[in-house]
Amino acid sequence: MPFRFRGLSAEPFAPLSALGDAELEVRGMRRMIADEKPGFPCRVSLEDAEPGERLILLPFEHHPAHSPYRAAGPIFVRETARATYDQSGALPPVLRSRLLSVRAYDRDGLMVDADVVDGADVDALLARQFGRADTDYIHIHFARRGCYACRVERA
Repeated sequence: MPFRFRGLSAEPFAPLSALGDAELEVRGMRRMIADEKPGFPCRVSLEDAEPGERLILLPFEHHPAHSPYRAAGPIFVRETARATYDQSGALPPVLRSRLLSVRAYDRDGLMVDADVVDGADVDALLARQFGRADTDYIHIHFARRGCYACRVERA
C-alpha cells in the first residue's frame, strides 16, 4: 500500500524569518543555528538542516482535533523552507534514520493504535495501521524527543 507523507505548509511560517530575536522570544519562539546533521529536522521540507543553517524553533498545534488527543509541541522550521514535502511512496530520509513513534487516528481524532519503530522498518507498521478499518490518518513523531514529524495518509 503506498503512503503519502506530508510536511507542514510553509506559508504560515514564512513571515517568521523577518522577525528579530526579541520579537520571536515574545511569541515563545527561538532562532536556532544548526550545529550538526542530523539534529534539526524541518517539518516543512522534511529535511535535516545543514550545519550553519538558520531555523525557527516554535510551539505548534499539530493535532487540532476536537478530542482528548488534541496536541501541540515544539517543531523546527528552516528559514529557507518554501516547498512543502508532499510525496507518495518513499519515506522521507529525515525519518529513515530515527526512532519513530507512529500514531494512528480515526476520523474523530481518537488514537486507535500506536507503536515505536526504527525508521528503516516503518513501512510494515504503516501498512498494519492502515490495514485497520478505523484508521483515517497517521502522525509520526520523533520518539526520543516526542516532537511531531509529519502526517501520513493513504496515497
